[in-house]
Order: sequence, then C-alpha cells, then structure tokens
Amino acid sequence: MSLDVPAALLSRAATGEVDDAEFVDCVRDSLPYAWAVVSDVAARAATGTAQFADHAVPPPGEAERGQLLRALASDAIRGGLERHFGVKLAFQNCHRVAAFPLAAVGGDAYRRFVSPEAQIRNQSPELRDC
Repeated sequence: MSLDVPAALLSRAATGEVDDAEFVDCVRDSLPYAWAVVSDVAARAATGTAQFADHAVPPPGEAERGQLLRALASDAIRGGLERHFGVKLAFQNCHRVAAFPLAAVGGDAYRRFVSPEAQIRNQSPELRDC
C-alpha cells in the first residue's frame, strides 16, 4: 500500500509547513492496519495494568505486514505515532509490536523486550513471518 499523500499536504511539506497532527492523520488514513495495531497497544499500555502491551498476531497478509514495516521502520512515522499516543514503540520479528509507557523506557521489561535475546526467542528456527 502506498502512502497516499493529499496534494495540499505535499505542497505544505515542500515549504516545511506540515504539523504533527496533519502527518498523523495521513498515516492513519494510509496505513489503516498499522494504525489499528498501534492504537490498540497504545490504549492498552495507557491503562497501567502491565509494564507494556503487545500485539503478536501475524498480519493477515503481506500488504498488512508491509504497513507495519513501513510504520515502524520509518523514523518520521514511528516518531509521529509515538508522540501522538505518548508511548515508546518497540518491534520484533516483522509483526510483534509493543507499546511502553514513557516512564517504562529503560526499565527491565523494556530492556528485555528490545534485547537481541528476545528477538531470537521471538522467532522460529525457520524465521517464518519475516
């Protein structure tokens, strides 16, 4: 799925006039699967009932996997989502997405989630779904 950017937004981007709200709206509209996953984990992380919230269900197809990869691999998109939802996002194995409350960043649960060991344990020997 391509990031369909409205012409007016492209014009403002050329002059440096795009604000976070416009950018996040564009992400929501153009990457609906990624938006739904991030919205869900962010909302659950905000409840404070756990150290973080994650979504580990493989996407239903390659288009949806592409949306997750695009949203979480792009510094601009990921940063916009993090600022919008007030969380730190973490990502493993092409589809496991987690949201951490900002106060949890640097804590034990966060360090374990982003460790190389956690990445290795989160994938099968065949590296499926990646």
